[in-house]
Amino acid sequence: MVGQTSFGYRFFLLSPWPCLLPYRPCSLLSYLGLFQDCIKPIKVDKKPGKAIAKIRIEDDGTYVQVDPDGRSRKLEKAKITLNDCLACSGCVTSAESILVAQQSHEELLRVLDANKTLEPASRKLVVVSVSPQSRASLAAKFQLTPLDTAKKLTAFFKTLGVDFVFDTTFSRNFSLIESQREFVQRFRRRTEDKEALPMLAAACPGWICYAEKTHGSFILPYISTAKSPQQVMGSLVKSHFAKQQNVAPSQIYHVAVMPCYDKKLEASRPDFFLQEHQTREVDCVITTGEVLKLLEQEGGSLSEVDSAPLDAIFSDPSEDRLLTGHSGGGSGGYLEHIYKHAAKELFGVQVEEIRYKTLKNKDFQEVALEKDGKTLLLFALAYGFRNIQNVVQKLKRGKSPYHYIEVMACPSGCLNGGGQIKAEGEASKDLLQEVESVYESVPPEDPETNRTVADLYEQWLGGPSKEQTREALHTQYHAVERANTGFGIKW
Repeated sequence: MVGQTSFGYRFFLLSPWPCLLPYRPCSLLSYLGLFQDCIKPIKVDKKPGKAIAKIRIEDDGTYVQVDPDGRSRKLEKAKITLNDCLACSGCVTSAESILVAQQSHEELLRVLDANKTLEPASRKLVVVSVSPQSRASLAAKFQLTPLDTAKKLTAFFKTLGVDFVFDTTFSRNFSLIESQREFVQRFRRRTEDKEALPMLAAACPGWICYAEKTHGSFILPYISTAKSPQQVMGSLVKSHFAKQQNVAPSQIYHVAVMPCYDKKLEASRPDFFLQEHQTREVDCVITTGEVLKLLEQEGGSLSEVDSAPLDAIFSDPSEDRLLTGHSGGGSGGYLEHIYKHAAKELFGVQVEEIRYKTLKNKDFQEVALEKDGKTLLLFALAYGFRNIQNVVQKLKRGKSPYHYIEVMACPSGCLNGGGQIKAEGEASKDLLQEVESVYESVPPEDPETNRTVADLYEQWLGGPSKEQTREALHTQYHAVERANTGFGIKW
């Protein structure tokens, strides 16, 4: 039998003890939703005198056992449910599983149903924020354009009772700008602060959870403090938008549609709970796949839903255009935007096009800014835990050459998140290419040229350098002590 842990290790269970081998990593909950499975290693006793079979990995990712006599058979995964989880701090704790249970499409429907029976003054104002990666996955599924998908999603959610549907692309502008500024500050103090660089991206909660639970206080100082687009949107909705609507933050029920199960854990972090108002910045996270389930429960297809005008929270509404996208891949473009900004801000170099150099695999690439034979900036992207392991180990040995690393738990990044719609009748890589094509069809924009973003910095936060900006757009991380159990897997 063969299994996979949430941190991307495969268990090969044909030897006396399971051997942990990094192969095709996944994020913490990407393939571990509330009703999905965790993997439990099993001791398999080797019979005396019998050779150990070999494992062959097929192109589609399945495992085949090849016996010494040449016979082969497909292997099944060894699985347990979250109810059997040992809460060993290596994966999902029991407390986290409870928090995840509070975040599902059923919970959204429960709130919407409750609203129908309440007096207007007692009802929740329900706001849904949709990520561009989720929108791209749905567009590919139903063969729609990104704009049509956005309009139909708006209409669909409103038929369920949702009040507003927004796009998280806008909040990503803030995350990118804050990340750019943080990197420049770190770069300038790098000689005094050895832990300033490399700066590691923080938008992926699977990576953050792994770092907190596995490498603790060593790795955390390197991680960017800028909030992810999801949590920036949470700050905007529960603060600025609440004031616009003249309601208390606790009266808003904010739902985020994301490509990743890990985003449920991110929304549940104590750091994102507003003590003053006793509410979370993001109350519920549902995945792209859960949106598909909602559509199926309503007995329809997104392509059959009538279109509705897009809601605009921070600018004049426009029915004929989406908020612009971002260049630099399907994970938000952190590397590209920070690289271009740093090149100009630190060295006066205007970078028009970035050329990547692929290293060990397509999910580990680097880009360098060179002048007069000297490397001024060296950035890398590391997707999937196989590459993340290499990055962390080099950093621990003091041999990391990079100034910045865009780290994402899922191979191929957020567009390939575990919460995205799965392929049916076609290869997964073909579907991923379709999703990437849809995502890239929305033209990019420099967040620093967005006038609305600049205005909102002043209106909402009093300016980019104010203390309110730090509180609203940045966060902190915490080392998690490993529980002392007999199940001593060393990650």
